[in-house]
Amino acid sequence: MFDKLYDVQRRFEEINQRLQDPATVQNNQLYRDLMKEYHSLEPVVEKLAEYTHAKQENQEAKELLEEGGLDPDFREMVQQQLNHSKEQLEVFAQELKVLLLPKDPRDEKNVILEIRGGAGGEEAALFANSLLRMYSMYADSRGWKTETLSLNATELGGVKEVSLAIEGQGAYSRLKFESGVHRVQRVPETETQGRVHTSTVTVAVMAEAEEVDFQLDMNDLRIDTFRSSGAGGQHINKTSSAIRVTHLPTGMVVECQDERSQLKNKDKALKVLRSRLLAQKQAEQKDAIDAARKSQVGTGDRSERIRTYNFPQGRLTDHRVGLTIYRLDSVMDGDLDEIIDTLITADQAEKLRNAEE
Repeated sequence: MFDKLYDVQRRFEEINQRLQDPATVQNNQLYRDLMKEYHSLEPVVEKLAEYTHAKQENQEAKELLEEGGLDPDFREMVQQQLNHSKEQLEVFAQELKVLLLPKDPRDEKNVILEIRGGAGGEEAALFANSLLRMYSMYADSRGWKTETLSLNATELGGVKEVSLAIEGQGAYSRLKFESGVHRVQRVPETETQGRVHTSTVTVAVMAEAEEVDFQLDMNDLRIDTFRSSGAGGQHINKTSSAIRVTHLPTGMVVECQDERSQLKNKDKALKVLRSRLLAQKQAEQKDAIDAARKSQVGTGDRSERIRTYNFPQGRLTDHRVGLTIYRLDSVMDGDLDEIIDTLITADQAEKLRNAEE
């Protein structure tokens, strides 16, 4: 492990020198690429420095104790330093192992997040709108920018399906574990007898594909225009500004009618289509596209779920890591960090186990 760490340190120092070279500064693309790599290596180098410092303190404490002749109070202080540095070395070594794990190249990408009502009719659509609000508030708390790409609303204020672009540092790395079926247990607003209903919503999180990531062949596309329709809006059904893009080789269809401008709707639809096709291509490369689609999005069946939101008990349970918390109101207001941090930690632990096998 330490051979790799010292290689990282040397590379970090080399980049630092190159960034101070005027020739590098004048080459904008090279400078950006080196800065990106510099920032990716910086956490490893900083943690290695902490480990080295703790190791030095540990060695100094050992030598003092081995020499002997210390008065009782000073000896006790040195022993405490030895114990503390030993604990630090164990913690830092584990953190360094995590930092050396292969990075998901998509982690720094922006996100296309799709939410669809599943089983449960109008109640599922209402909860889909609640999740849209939850993720929008979480993005806002992180300083991320959100943009609605397409929205199919219901008359009662629910959402049949919505595509949301989320732009910000580390967006995909933190949201990628949200993919799956989200189950809600609550008394619907339309329920007159106070009975608790169970409904589901599916969430898909895709890394936003840029044109350099996935080239669309325009000959593979059929682009149709139609008049917007939906739950309200002054320009609804007045102009043919809505866009439907069909990817002929796969049959994949994306519609966008959120903007008055046909050009803007086309741009948004192509952004979603490109991201969906890239996600599909990556799944095919793993030779498990059907299994990947099912695990990511699911069918919306009530028995399938990654997480349950139980409103009568104010309880949220993430079934993948056995996490249960009793502050559902704050979660629905976008307080997701505890859940996401737990999922990231579990994922890192699994990767460490696989790396050690």
